[in-house]
Amino acid sequence: IGVYFKEASNLRYVPRACLVDLEPGTLDVVKASDVGGLFKPDNFVFGASGAGNNWAKGHYTEGAELVEEALDVVRKEVEASECPQGFQICHSLGGGTGSGMGTLLLLKLRDAYPDRVTATWSVYPSPKVSDVVVEPYNATL
Repeated sequence: IGVYFKEASNLRYVPRACLVDLEPGTLDVVKASDVGGLFKPDNFVFGASGAGNNWAKGHYTEGAELVEEALDVVRKEVEASECPQGFQICHSLGGGTGSGMGTLLLLKLRDAYPDRVTATWSVYPSPKVSDVVVEPYNATL
């Protein structure tokens, strides 16, 4: 349990997680949910405008402005760990944040922690679920 959580006090466990999105709406939903109180409030990193399902905005503009803040949160979690072994990233490849900023974040993590294992849990787009035309292109990039 110490791999994914740290004990705060009175047998209260806090997830070792950094939640990132380029728009605040989705993270507001997480905060307001039943499990929202589990997460450390400082570990929510979000932008103001979103990437608009655009890989380039997630990678080069909006995401580039936010990636250092996300890496600071990751660095603090790594420093608070006894023996950090790696990273697990859950992201969607259809939109601009998960694909564009996700790629950027993976590159920066590999540069900062070259000796750590990185595993990704990627959600691929499906025409049965979404009607966004650019999702296959974002996933390819």
